[in-house]
Amino acid sequence: MRFFSDNAAPVHPAIFAAMAAADRVDTAYDGDALSKALDARFSALFGCEVAALWVPTGTAANALALAALCPPFGGVICHRDAHIQNDECGAPEFFTHGAKLLIAEGAGAKVTPESVRAVADAIADDVHRVQPRALSITNATEYGCVYPPAEVAALGALAKARGWRFHMDGARFANAIVHLGCTPAELTVQAGVDVLSFGFVKNGGLSAEALIFFDPALADDTRRRRKRAGHLLSKGRYLAAQIHAMLDGDVWLETARAANRAAATLAGAAGGRLLHPVQANEIFLRATPSEAAALRAQGFDFYDWAEGEIRLVTHWASPEAEVAALAAAITAL
Repeated sequence: MRFFSDNAAPVHPAIFAAMAAADRVDTAYDGDALSKALDARFSALFGCEVAALWVPTGTAANALALAALCPPFGGVICHRDAHIQNDECGAPEFFTHGAKLLIAEGAGAKVTPESVRAVADAIADDVHRVQPRALSITNATEYGCVYPPAEVAALGALAKARGWRFHMDGARFANAIVHLGCTPAELTVQAGVDVLSFGFVKNGGLSAEALIFFDPALADDTRRRRKRAGHLLSKGRYLAAQIHAMLDGDVWLETARAANRAAATLAGAAGGRLLHPVQANEIFLRATPSEAAALRAQGFDFYDWAEGEIRLVTHWASPEAEVAALAAAITAL
C-alpha cells in the first residue's frame, strides 16, 4: 500500500484516451494543432493573454522558468527546503548558466516578505555580491502548506518593488487551488506572478507539465532554451494532448480533490503527531523508528523524512480501503 509519492500514482484514463486520439500523422515538434491551441486554452483559464509551453518534466519547467527570469550573474531567492534548492540536482544553476540560489527561511517551507527582505537586505549593493533578480515560491509547498492569494500578492508586491521577477513552482498547483477555492488567476497573475510551472504529472498526468508565461514575451527565448536543453520533443502533440485532457471537464481539479480528501482522512487520524497543517496531499508525522517499522510491517510504504519524522503522500487514485486502513493503523500506534 504505497503512500510514498504521488509521482508513483497511476495515469488518469482520460490521458491515454487523449493520446490515442492524437495518434495520427501531424506536424512535428510544437507545430501541431494541439500544441498551438495551448496559448488560447490557458489564456481562457487565467482570463488574460498568456504563452504556454509544454515540457516533459517538472525539473525542466522550473529550470527553464528561472532561466527566463534571472541572468547568470543574478540570484533567485527561495526557501531552504524548496524543490529547486534540494531536489533538482543543480538544474536551476545549470539552466541559468550560474545564477545563485539565495536561501530564505519560514515555517512550512513558506517564505514571508520579512524573511525575503532579511536575505536581500543583507547583500551589499556592489559588484562583488550576487544581487537578487528573482523570487521563487512553491504552492503547495514541499511540506504540503498553501500560500493563499493575499500572501502571494504580498510577495508579488515586494518583488515588483525591488525590480525582481516572480516564479511559482506549481507542481501541486491543483491541490492548492482546490484547498483555497480560489481561481487560478487569483493565485498567480493577479498576485504578481510572472511565470508558473503548472504541474500535471503528480495530479494524474503521464509526462507533460506546462510553463505559463503571464508576460508572453518571456516565452520567446524559452522556446529556444527548451530546444537547446533537449526538451523539445519531436512528437509534442502527445504532451499537448495530455494537458488538454487534464483541463477538459476540470479533470485536474477532480483529481486534486480526491488526493486532498484522502490526505484529510489521514490527518484526522494523526492528531498531535502532525508536524505541519495538511492543506494539500502531503502529511508529515512524528513517528519513532519502531512505530514506522510497525506501519511497514502492516504493508504501508512511505518515506522516512527527518529523524523521528515520516512523510505520507496521497494521490488521485489512492484506494479508499487503503487510506482507511492506514488511518486506523496511525490511530492505533
